[in-house]
Amino acid sequence: MKLWLDGALRDIESARVSVFDHGLTVGDGIFETVKAVDGRPFALTRHLDRLTRSARGLGLPDPDLDEVRRACTAVLDASPMALGRLRITYTGGHGPLGSDRGEHGPTLIVAVGETARRPDSTAVITVPWTRNERGAVTGLKTTSYAENVVALARAREQGASEALFGNTVGRLCEGTGSNVFVVLDGELHTPPLASGCLAGITRALVVEWTGAKETDLPLDVLEGADEIFLTSTLRDVQAVGRVDDRQLPGVPGSVTAKAMRIFDERAGDDLDP
Repeated sequence: MKLWLDGALRDIESARVSVFDHGLTVGDGIFETVKAVDGRPFALTRHLDRLTRSARGLGLPDPDLDEVRRACTAVLDASPMALGRLRITYTGGHGPLGSDRGEHGPTLIVAVGETARRPDSTAVITVPWTRNERGAVTGLKTTSYAENVVALARAREQGASEALFGNTVGRLCEGTGSNVFVVLDGELHTPPLASGCLAGITRALVVEWTGAKETDLPLDVLEGADEIFLTSTLRDVQAVGRVDDRQLPGVPGSVTAKAMRIFDERAGDDLDP
């Protein structure tokens, strides 16, 4: 297996990042996870646009997108696989142990790992912790992921694959690595970006392709929604069959099944929508 590190393709055994890299010491970094189908990345342009937005939000230099594209191609060519998780990581680079940045410039890592298609349905839980819809890094896809690690571990303990957060004012927000959609009286809704959720790539495509409404929703909407599904790069559209102790009947429901079908068809027609 090979990965891209700071301008070159390297063997995984020899690739090394400084122990003083700001991405390690203080979580000063951003990343993108891109689905790769038969060696080709899906929606890469959208992912790179978001990578740039996240970099600017953290005050990092704009990433060299030409290099990132070359890196993605090189890594995928070096490790052929039917379905892959392509990870682009971009950090503040070598720096001091405190929060101030150093002068060495950013670190770029691109790696890929094999993955499998997700099940058509899953279980989720809600957690008592909140997303801060007014935080300095709200809406940025940063490497400061410990909050998600803790919540996801709680979900695994309860037989679920995802944990859903409300925000500080009790509105439905997002999962640890996914966006959430609900069906109410036959209509499809998802929380707006103002809720503090990440602007998910798959979320945006589903909104565009299905006409879903961005709606401010209470967290307890999950207790009565007719259908619920998650979206993310590797989940695509995935139905939810259980929320906490509530079992949803007939999963996937008709609206979810239609969204799954539309996404599969449109994504299959265009790998860079």
